[in-house]
Amino acid sequence: MDDAYVIAGNHWRIGVLTESLVRLEWSEDGAFEDHCSQTVINRDVMAGKSIDMHVYEQDDLLVIETPALHLSYDRRPFSKEGLQIRVKGMDGYSGTWHYGFDQHANLKGTARTLDGADGAIELGEGLISRDGWSVIDDSKTNILTAEASCVQDGIDGNTGHAPSMGEIVRIMPRPEGRSDLYFFGYGHRFSQAIKDFYKLTGPTPLLPRFALGNWWSRYYRYSADEYLGLMDRFEKEGLPFTTSVIDMDWHLTDIPEEYGSGWTGYTWDPELFPDPQGFLAKLHEKGMHVTLNVHPRDGVRAFERAYRKMALSMGVDPDGGEAIEFDLTNPKFVDAYFDMHHDLEEEGVDFWWIDWQQGGLTKQVGLDPLWMLNHLHYLDSARDGRWPLTFSRYAGPGSHRYPVGFSGDTVVSWRSLRFQPYFTATASNIGYGWWSHDIGGHMEGVRDEELEARWYQLGTFSPINRLHSSASPFNGKEPWNFHEPVRSAMVKMLRTRQTLLPYLYTMNWRNAAEGEELIEPMYWQYPEQGEAYAVPNEYFFGSELIAAPITEAVSRDVMRAKAKVWLPQGQWFDFFTGRRYDADAESGLSLYVWRGIDSMPVFAKAGGIVPLQSDAGDNEVGNPEALDVLVFPGADGSFTMREDDGIYAPGGDLDAMHAADTTIRFDVASSTLTIGKATGVRGIVPEQRHWTLVFRGAAPVTKVLVNGAPYEGVTYDDETLSVRVPLDSLPTGQEIEVAFPDGLALANDPVEQDIFSICMDAQIAYPLKERAHDALRRNGVRALPGLRTMTYRSRDEQGLIHEERLEESVISALEEVLVRN
Repeated sequence: MDDAYVIAGNHWRIGVLTESLVRLEWSEDGAFEDHCSQTVINRDVMAGKSIDMHVYEQDDLLVIETPALHLSYDRRPFSKEGLQIRVKGMDGYSGTWHYGFDQHANLKGTARTLDGADGAIELGEGLISRDGWSVIDDSKTNILTAEASCVQDGIDGNTGHAPSMGEIVRIMPRPEGRSDLYFFGYGHRFSQAIKDFYKLTGPTPLLPRFALGNWWSRYYRYSADEYLGLMDRFEKEGLPFTTSVIDMDWHLTDIPEEYGSGWTGYTWDPELFPDPQGFLAKLHEKGMHVTLNVHPRDGVRAFERAYRKMALSMGVDPDGGEAIEFDLTNPKFVDAYFDMHHDLEEEGVDFWWIDWQQGGLTKQVGLDPLWMLNHLHYLDSARDGRWPLTFSRYAGPGSHRYPVGFSGDTVVSWRSLRFQPYFTATASNIGYGWWSHDIGGHMEGVRDEELEARWYQLGTFSPINRLHSSASPFNGKEPWNFHEPVRSAMVKMLRTRQTLLPYLYTMNWRNAAEGEELIEPMYWQYPEQGEAYAVPNEYFFGSELIAAPITEAVSRDVMRAKAKVWLPQGQWFDFFTGRRYDADAESGLSLYVWRGIDSMPVFAKAGGIVPLQSDAGDNEVGNPEALDVLVFPGADGSFTMREDDGIYAPGGDLDAMHAADTTIRFDVASSTLTIGKATGVRGIVPEQRHWTLVFRGAAPVTKVLVNGAPYEGVTYDDETLSVRVPLDSLPTGQEIEVAFPDGLALANDPVEQDIFSICMDAQIAYPLKERAHDALRRNGVRALPGLRTMTYRSRDEQGLIHEERLEESVISALEEVLVRN
């Protein structure tokens, strides 16, 4: 903390970290904590910048005032009567915190795991609240006594020394009788609260590019040949996977009874994997990166290949058979434990899936073994210039420093699917942005092919897309296990995810460098709009898109499924079809949107620009030579695509990364798209690139100029309302300009076509759909009230009269078409 903004007494200390963030300490022994903690690693949040702060006395109270906060304190042990902070600009009652008060309007954060969940679970508190304030209690977390432990990559910035993992185990419990609180009073500046939280607790690291592709995972007893054969089948089917997850059966699981359970293991099963190094090399040849599952709870036992070496390093008789206890508080064990992992990494393991499920106790008071595993494994994975990565469960605030998150084993059900979009979005409220779910669900449940297709769609527009399932022979997630049209819908989504890599990787950089989340709840950008809080399963997906995954079954009457959507003010386009939605300037547009099994609601803003890699059928994750650029007209837009050389800079220093930027701009007034020349480090991007420019939601054009010269290769796709301009390979070191001299108009909304399609699919009486279609064709949106009263009478075989009405699902689907613009 900057001493200029610290006010202290004999037993209390208050540090103003920003104009909205305050640290509050009470100490019975009069000593205060300046070491890093498990959560907090930097208290100089403003980094030398000035803070507007006034300190004065009022009615025997200490008063600290900033432009955002009014704090009053009686200088006694913290109490609700003696310590309060009011957030300026908020309601005086709900916007005032009294020490010890619970919060009633917190918008929640995340949870340790979804293990066994069949739907919603209780979530922890986040930093975002409609009250405008939240509190992190850091009083019980352990402190990091070694300077190197406070650095995110484990390297001392002063000496450049990379300590052993055992040296880093210098973590001590807090003394009793101390309180250490952080008050966040950001009002409704939700994004800024998270950015300052990152400054306090450390940024989210940059993920390697391959982590953003598709992951294949299954709890299954594969042999090496079976696994490689499956990867060959994926390749033949044009299904891209960049990450290979191998569950626990990679190691010996059928072990002698005297050793206990086979849940923990570090020795390759020779019957299944006779040549581990060759197996891993073949996966690498296919462009895949590999993670192995480990359950470290039971330590290292005498049957393990690594036992003798580890026993000798621990001072244990290697011939005595004594099990080596798992103990993260023992520096000797920690060094030996990681040395064992290093030997496996030499064979080709890229990173580790830390599957800790055994509670939160170690030999040290308050030290959670899950947090310690995450901390040490992440630091170790950065050694020798490696790009650090772990895969493990959430262990409390600050866990964003150790991506990727494994959310646990969920039940296969609509309830589980329905909860996951909300769960993913609210995790951003505690800065935890890289959840990986078991896409398709892990266990139990009932086979439902439609459910699986919808889960695939959620995965495509999730932080990480990892398919997973149990060992049941009936639960494999391979698309060819499903019938049409589900199979094609799954293939489409896997390929879509691969095409999104340039966009996702740029958002990855944005998250690491600027603290902007990939997934944002709708209320982050629209905190004063009540509608933004009413769509818990809708979220921003990066800077250009909004996603609203479908989590309900198809309504048979209309052969579509719905999602509740709120679109903010302005124009929005369906990402896949180019249909335009005009949202009211004051309240936006609230409606149900309906999609068949092969699509989901994803919207791009007018002026949105989304770079995609053209080849979606292979595992390539390098900077592509061919790019499709989706451009959504109607407003000015700009997007700067970030690429790098795939080499991790020491310490994760983003400024030291070798990166290049390509800025793409659309000017609506001149109907001109400009692709700027690549800037930054030379050699990062290909010297030549093939570009396909797709102006989605645009009307057909007759004239196109490329760099001032007439261009004849333009085509038009009626299905997606898209003007396509494919360009031959052009130098990336030169600017490209594509202009429409007669303008680029918005496409006419195909209302009649879409109404006919809905009526065609509707499972209702032909005379009723004919009357409805005729009324809509003649009267448009004015026909909607009449549809709800429209009836059709028929007689059954007994001569009884039956009256049929249009189902509300059919009317709602038609309403979406009629009101979208």
